[in-house]
Amino acid sequence: MQIGDYDEIYELWRNTSGMGLSNADKKENIQKFLIKNKGLSYVCRHEDKIIGTILCGHDGRRGYIYHMTVAEEHRGRGIGRRLVEISLEGLKSEGINKWHLFVLADNTIGNAFWASTGWNKREDIFVYSKSI
Repeated sequence: MQIGDYDEIYELWRNTSGMGLSNADKKENIQKFLIKNKGLSYVCRHEDKIIGTILCGHDGRRGYIYHMTVAEEHRGRGIGRRLVEISLEGLKSEGINKWHLFVLADNTIGNAFWASTGWNKREDIFVYSKSI
């Protein structure tokens, strides 16, 4: 993933049902994120158009998948699974062996995808957030 693709990436994110976007997804913030987490986020292209993305990084202890999407008309072909595989391979190569992701509760497609790919839904923790 390169910042030069941001507009096309953001458009895909914006048009994906169940994708939660915020000010953290502004171009300048994504650029900083990509610099800090070089080589962990990817796009998939078909006929020179971005049809899939994964935004992945780590804090030195745990890996996180922030956004992963495949354009609706290209789903069911293993693209999402492959994007996840290559990002997790990158995290492993950096010594990160535990990964987390957040999925909106009402994102039925996303929740079904992650459950079908071997991720475990945690019932033992709560997520607290605070904006400054």
